[in-house]
Amino acid sequence: MTTHSRTIVVTGATGETGRAVAAALSEAGHTVVAIGSNAERLSSVAANAHYVCDLTEGSRVADLAVRIREEVAPVDGVVHLVGGWRGGNDDESWEWLEPRLLTSLRHTTLAFRDDLTASDAGRLVIVGSVSATKPTWSGANYSVLKAAEEAWMQAVASGWRKAGTAAAVILAVQSIGDGGTPAGRLADAILPLWTTDAAELNGARIDLTA
Repeated sequence: MTTHSRTIVVTGATGETGRAVAAALSEAGHTVVAIGSNAERLSSVAANAHYVCDLTEGSRVADLAVRIREEVAPVDGVVHLVGGWRGGNDDESWEWLEPRLLTSLRHTTLAFRDDLTASDAGRLVIVGSVSATKPTWSGANYSVLKAAEEAWMQAVASGWRKAGTAAAVILAVQSIGDGGTPAGRLADAILPLWTTDAAELNGARIDLTA
C-alpha cells in the first residue's frame, strides 16, 4: 500500500499513551486531531487540531465528527485511547468504568464510521486487555467491559470485511507504563497500520505483552 499522509483522530490524547501516539503520528507526517476533556492539557499535545469533547455524550460526539470533517478533513483513522481502570465487581466501579470504556467507544465508532468506511485506508484502533480473555472476580467489571469492547470491535470488523479497505484492530496489553507495555511501543505498533493491507488487519488482535 502506498504511503500517504492521513487524517487521524486520537482520543484520550492527554494521557501518556495519547501523547506518545499523537507525537509519533505527527512526526510521520500525518494530520493529527487530538481529542480530550481538558483544554489546558490538550493544548500541549502534538497535533494539528485540538478539540474538547465528552465522548460519553453521543450527540456531542456526532456534532464533533461533523466539525472535524468540515474544519480539518474527512477522517482516515481513529485511535481510541479513552479508558481507565478500577478493580471490583460492585455497582460503583461498573458505573465509573462503563461510560469510559464501552459507551465512549460506541459513540466514537458511530460518529466516525462513515468517514472510515469511505477512506481507502480507514482504521479504528483500540487498546485491549489480556483480562478480556482471563477475567478475575476481583476485577470482574473491568474484564467484562474490556471483553465487550473487543466484541464491539469484531462487530465493526464484520461490517468492513466485504469492502476490504477499512480495518478494526485491537492491540492487547497487560498494562501500560511501569512493568507493562511502554507507551512508545504502542505508538510504534500503530504507525504501520495505514500501510498494511486492510484484509490482513481487519479483526486482528495484536499481542503486545511479550
